[in-house]
Amino acid sequence: MQEFTWRVGGPQGGGIETAATLFARAVAKGGWWVATKREYHSNIMGRHSYLDVRLSRKPVGAFREKVDFLVALDGETLARHLGEVRPGGALLYDPRALDLTVHKLPMLDHRAAEALAERFGKLDPSLKEVLQAYVEAGVQPLPYPFEEVADRIGGELGVPSLQARRTLNTIAVAASLRLLDFPLEPLLEALAHQFRGKVLELNQEVAKAVYREEVPRLPSQLSLNGYEPGRVYLTGAQAAALGKLAGGLRFQTYYPISPATDESVYLEAHTAFQGADVAVVQTEDEIAAVTMAIGAALTGARAATATSGPGFSLMAEGMGFAGMLEAPLVVTLYQRGGPSTGLPTRTEQGDLQFALRGGHGEYPRLVLASGDIEDAFLDAQKALAWAWRYQTVVVHLLDKFLASMAQSLPKEALKPLSLNGERRFPGREGRPEPFPRYAMAPDGISPFAPLGTPGSFYWMTSDEHDEVGHITEDPVVREAQMEKRMQKLQTARKEIPQEDQYTLFRDGEVLVLGFGTVKGTLLEALESLPGVGYLHLRLLWPFPEIAPLLEGKRLVTVEHNYSGQLADLVQQETLQRVHHRVVKYNGRPITLDEAVEALRAVLTKEAPERLVLRKGV
Repeated sequence: MQEFTWRVGGPQGGGIETAATLFARAVAKGGWWVATKREYHSNIMGRHSYLDVRLSRKPVGAFREKVDFLVALDGETLARHLGEVRPGGALLYDPRALDLTVHKLPMLDHRAAEALAERFGKLDPSLKEVLQAYVEAGVQPLPYPFEEVADRIGGELGVPSLQARRTLNTIAVAASLRLLDFPLEPLLEALAHQFRGKVLELNQEVAKAVYREEVPRLPSQLSLNGYEPGRVYLTGAQAAALGKLAGGLRFQTYYPISPATDESVYLEAHTAFQGADVAVVQTEDEIAAVTMAIGAALTGARAATATSGPGFSLMAEGMGFAGMLEAPLVVTLYQRGGPSTGLPTRTEQGDLQFALRGGHGEYPRLVLASGDIEDAFLDAQKALAWAWRYQTVVVHLLDKFLASMAQSLPKEALKPLSLNGERRFPGREGRPEPFPRYAMAPDGISPFAPLGTPGSFYWMTSDEHDEVGHITEDPVVREAQMEKRMQKLQTARKEIPQEDQYTLFRDGEVLVLGFGTVKGTLLEALESLPGVGYLHLRLLWPFPEIAPLLEGKRLVTVEHNYSGQLADLVQQETLQRVHHRVVKYNGRPITLDEAVEALRAVLTKEAPERLVLRKGV
C-alpha cells in the first residue's frame, strides 16, 4: 500500500480532532508521512464535523475525494458521507445508529435530508437503507458498538462507565488500527504524546484491551514504513507562530476570530511555557489590535497582528496610518469565506484584491502568500524582515485550510533564516536634535529612529508631512514624499530573490498559475498531467515580472474564490489573457481528483472559460 486516507466524523465538540491527531501521530511514528484536513462547523457543539488523515510513503500535501476508511461516530456521519468511501474501503460504525431515520438526525441540514429522500425515493429513509447503499457500492461494513466496548473494558479495568466512555476516541482509533493490522507500540507512543498521568494510563490500557480482541482481516493492511526520527507534526497556524518567533517577533496583538485565533493562542502558550521573550496581547477589537501593534513597532519592537476577513476590514484605516508613518508592521491575514461573517470556519481565497488595495489612498505594501506549512514558517520570518527592511506594511496571506491543516515535516524544514537589512539610527550623545525621519532616499527607505532613541526627536502624524514630520500641504513636498514612499515597491521587487517571488515548478503549453494552498494539490496533480506546467506565485505585491513566462501559453488559474481574483491580477499586470478560470467557493478545499479532472478537461479543450468545482460535504 502506497497511500491511505482515514476519515473520522462526528459532532462538533465530540473530540474528533483528538481522534484524528492521535491516528496521525500513531501512523507517523510508524514511519508514514501524514497530512490532516479538518472540516468543522462554526457552532461550538453539536453540528457535524470531520477530519481526514492521508498517509503516504512520500511527503504529502493534498487530499483525495474518496477515503479508504470511514469511522462514523454518529448516525449523521453515515448519512452525510454516503458515496465518499471508495469501493473496497471500510466503514466502522455503531450499529445502534441503524435504529434512526434521516429525519431523526436533528443536526442534518434540510438540503442534505432532501437529497437522501430523493435518492431513496421515500420521505424518511432509514439508516439501514443508507448502510445497504454503502454495501452495494462495495464498502465493507464493520459494526462496532463503541459505548458497549468502553463499558466492557471499563469493567475489566475497574473503571466506572462514565469514565471509560471518555476514551471513545481512543477506542475508535485503536479499533481502526487493529483492523488494519497496525502494530500497537506506535499508538501507545502517540497516546503518551497526547495525554499525561492517570488519563494516559487509562487510555493506554484501553488501547491494549482493544488490541486483544479478535477482529476480521481487511484487504488493506497498514504495515510500518520504517522510522526516521527528527520529524515534527504541526498545523499551518502553529508554523506561522513558530516562524514569527524565529524571525524575532517581540509583540503580537489579536482579537479572537476564526481561524486566526489559533496562531495567537499557540504563541501565548509558547511564550508562557517555553520562555520566549514575546508579549501577546488580546485587545478589545481589531482597531485596537492594529494600532497597538503600530505603537510597538514605532518603539523598535518587531510587531505583528493576526486576523481574518472581518477583522482585516476594521484594520484598513490603521494600516493606512502605518503606511503614512512608514511603520514596519506585519498583518497576518487568515482568509475565510465571506462576505460579512460568511463561512467562519471554511476556507477561501477571496481577500486577495482587498489585501492588495484595502484602504483609502495609496501607500506601499507587500503581500506575501504561503502555499504550505513549510512556507508558512519561512514566510512569517520573511514578512517581519521585509517590514523592517522596507519600513512598511507586509500582509502575510494564509487561509483556513492551511491554518487547520496539519502535516509531518522533517525538522530541518524549520530552520531560522538570516535576514536583516534594516536601517536603524543608533542614536547620538548630547542635546537632542530634530531627526529627518522621512528624509529623501533614492531607494525610498529613510533612516528609522525608534521612539526614545537618544539624541533625536521628530514628529509623527497621520497627515502628509515634511522630512521631520511637520504637517504640510505643500504640493512639492507632497509629491516628493509620495514618490519616495512608493519607490519602496520598486526597490523590493529588485531586491527580493526570485525564488521568494515565484517558482516555475514545470513549464508546459498549458500553464497553471496559483497562489496559496492550491500549491500542494497542483504539484501532485502534475504527476498525472503531462504537458501541464505550474507557476506558483508567492509575492503578489509588488507583482513579479512574469510576463515573459506566459507568452504563447494557454493560461489557467486555480483558486478558491468566485470571480478568479488572481486571473484579474495577472491580466492587469502582464496584459496576458487567462484562458480558463478554475474556481471553487463552497468553503471546501480543492481535492486532488477535482484538480486532475479539471485540468484534463483543459488539456482536451473541453473546459469552459470558467470552470466551477463543487465537491465537498
